[in-house]
Amino acid sequence: MTTLTDPPRESFRLSMLIYDTRYRSLTIQVVAMIGFMLLAAWLINNTLANLNTLGKPIEFGFFAEPAGYDINQILVEYNNQDSHLRAAFVGLLNTLLVAFLGCITATIVGVLVGVLRLSNNWLVARIMTVYVEMFRNVPVLLWIVLAMAVLIESLPAPSAFRGDEPEATMKLFDTVAITNRGVYVPEPLFSRSLGNFHLFGNSPLRFDVSLDLIVILAVLIASIFGMRTMSARANRIQESTGVRPKTWHINLGILIVPMVIVLALLGFHLGYPELRGFNFGGGTHLRNSLIALWLALSLYTAAFIAEIVRGGILAISRGQTEAANALGLRPGKTMRLVILPQALRVIIPPLISNYLNLTKNSSLAIAVGYMDITGTLGGITMNQTGRELECVLLLMLVYLVISLLISGVMNWYNNRVKLVER
Repeated sequence: MTTLTDPPRESFRLSMLIYDTRYRSLTIQVVAMIGFMLLAAWLINNTLANLNTLGKPIEFGFFAEPAGYDINQILVEYNNQDSHLRAAFVGLLNTLLVAFLGCITATIVGVLVGVLRLSNNWLVARIMTVYVEMFRNVPVLLWIVLAMAVLIESLPAPSAFRGDEPEATMKLFDTVAITNRGVYVPEPLFSRSLGNFHLFGNSPLRFDVSLDLIVILAVLIASIFGMRTMSARANRIQESTGVRPKTWHINLGILIVPMVIVLALLGFHLGYPELRGFNFGGGTHLRNSLIALWLALSLYTAAFIAEIVRGGILAISRGQTEAANALGLRPGKTMRLVILPQALRVIIPPLISNYLNLTKNSSLAIAVGYMDITGTLGGITMNQTGRELECVLLLMLVYLVISLLISGVMNWYNNRVKLVER
């Protein structure tokens, strides 16, 4: 009988880190990592040494100093005697506002344009093609400046609304004033308000949260949950009987009736803008800088989203459309219920990149005087305090965190809507 034995193991030698393929790749990675860390340490140490020589060690005490400048578009209370940290916080809220509005508008416009580019109507398809090519091939900064110029030059001044026979009139039943200084819209008011909740106390990050808004959002969420429950019930009935009960009127009641009751209890009414002296007062003032930035970023990004949507639709087999037509579905329902849901797994990944680009492109807001985080922390605060390194590093960190949050939310949504193959 022959006994099989394992061959003797070769003892480890240092030369194996270079000549043995089992260890070579790991050796190269470790050496590269050590080299990178040494380079980073040298750069950081050299920077700190130079700053100490100049008498400018890294410190963040300047955030507590009064900012000394005004911000024209604010979402929370602010005055020029607040700290630089407060000013940066206000600028951050302005950045988040234009990014949120821009992503929503760009998505709506992009989906419509992407679908219409595939229209059988030659004129509609060509117009959408011209729109896409025009916006994609011109820098977004030029669109922002152009939008601002159009708003300033083409809209009437507040003085044009004065007199018995004014040159300009308010729109939408005399509730909205569109001027070259911005748009004035009605503001929601409550005669029996529940008050505000002061978040973060007296810190520079303080802001008031309306309890009325919290109640309204809670009722809205509860109504949406009730509508989903009714839809789930209708699905169960359809699966068991083959007939789907009509639920649209019940869902409409669930959405509207509780909201109307809550608004009535809170004494909801609108505060309308009025011409007072040389300008309008009352209502909510949307400045031209915000509108121009919002409009330009939305239309510019929508051109890229349109191409993503068009590519996603074309990626779906034409047999899906033919099968839907064979079942008697109209083109609109075919696109909404059959094509787009399948195209989402192709559309969403590149859509995330465009959301990130829109958010980062909002840093061009200073070109039209909109004070975002770049205009406050990376602009006036940096110039006044002379703390370039601290401001730039914090600004980079802010955009990094915002981008990671957008990526995380969209990746979560992508996992929710992707098709589960069997």
